Amino acid sequence: MKKIEAIIRPHKLEEVHEALQESGFYGLTVLEVRGYGRQKGHKEVYRGSEYNIDFVPKVKIELVCKDELAEKAVQIIIETTKTGKVGDGKIFIYSIEDAIRIRTEESGDSAL
Repeated sequence: MKKIEAIIRPHKLEEVHEALQESGFYGLTVLEVRGYGRQKGHKEVYRGSEYNIDFVPKVKIELVCKDELAEKAVQIIIETTKTGKVGDGKIFIYSIEDAIRIRTEESGDSAL
């Protein structure tokens, strides 16, 4: 099994969610996060004063899937979030040793 974490622009969340659901990925965790990479924050003007925004708001999505479906999920995320501009985000892929559904105590792929 693979865990895919993607940090994306907040306005792209709904598009990614719909695309993943249409392709058969149903379990998804969404977290609102803040951070920076090469984008290094930005400046905003509020009531005539300029403010540095060091941490940019992003959305982190997490999903766990079978090994053979990981590449498909990654492609969907890239296709739906890529703008070609700094700040598009990152995708991280981890190997998962096991998963257990608490309600039924199923483990492995059947727990997904």
